[in-house]
Amino acid sequence: MTPSARPLLSPGEDHLAVDLSAVIVAVVAGQPLVRIVPGEALPSGPLGETHPTLEQGLRAWVKAQSGLELGYVEQLYTFADRNRGQGGGPPNVRRISISYLALVPRDESHAGPDDPSWSPWYRYFPWEDRRGKTSNTLLTSLRSALKAWREAAPTDDARAHRAERLAVAFPKDPKAWNAEMVLQRYELLWEAGLVDEGRGERDQGSELAPQLGPRLGVAMAHDHRRILATAMARLRAKITYRPVVFELMPERFTLLTLQTTVEALAGMTLHKQNFRRLVVDQGLVEPLPEQNHPNRGRPARLFAFRRQVLRERAVAGTKLPRSG
Repeated sequence: MTPSARPLLSPGEDHLAVDLSAVIVAVVAGQPLVRIVPGEALPSGPLGETHPTLEQGLRAWVKAQSGLELGYVEQLYTFADRNRGQGGGPPNVRRISISYLALVPRDESHAGPDDPSWSPWYRYFPWEDRRGKTSNTLLTSLRSALKAWREAAPTDDARAHRAERLAVAFPKDPKAWNAEMVLQRYELLWEAGLVDEGRGERDQGSELAPQLGPRLGVAMAHDHRRILATAMARLRAKITYRPVVFELMPERFTLLTLQTTVEALAGMTLHKQNFRRLVVDQGLVEPLPEQNHPNRGRPARLFAFRRQVLRERAVAGTKLPRSG
């Protein structure tokens, strides 16, 4: 039995429907995963009359569609553009989606390597993962296609405006890359017709680089890739000033596992010693007496998150210690 599917605002006189959608994130083996339902969609459903609150309605839909009991949840954004693509619904109904970000610890996600209900978020945003050498090749191809889109602008002012946006979102200097501009980069690619959702909706740019298509990520249902981009940007920002990353960690972990989790979310490698010094100096973790004994390599000290730090003080903002 699913939660009440009767919309709070039903189609008809109001022409308005309210949906609840969830970006549920887990990190497994250095890979950020997002929970999906069939059709490359995020778990979602209408706000019903029986839902006491928005969040309780969301939790009910997630439980019904995925079986997950959510822990950490925060409201993300309200998407209410008039022409939001929702597919299959009455054409005269304006749909508003109130989205949430939820974090699930690895041990509670039950995500496996062949589990189709969890999908790597870099499958939808491959250009956002800058940890490997292949990212440089992809970004070079993207900049070439975006340069053609810039030059195809109808006026000099439009060309200059596009150039300015590209310089900020896709800088050539790696140190100038802003990991939090996920949505801005996606919207630029959409305007240029370089992602599937933009093709057919924008005439200009759709023919600029068709060979890039398979490498520009998998399209999602409706505008869910835009919602995911917003969630990625929010989470990347929050890990620099709040210890939300520990909501994704098991109770006991090594500092290496903690670092690879942060790197996975940020899409970049970090300086090992500086990262460890940062975590220890802020008093975020405490060492445990036991050690982790891997099949190969030296044993590693296990740590736990000091949750009392949230009560003791506000965690100071800090920048991630980049590698190199």
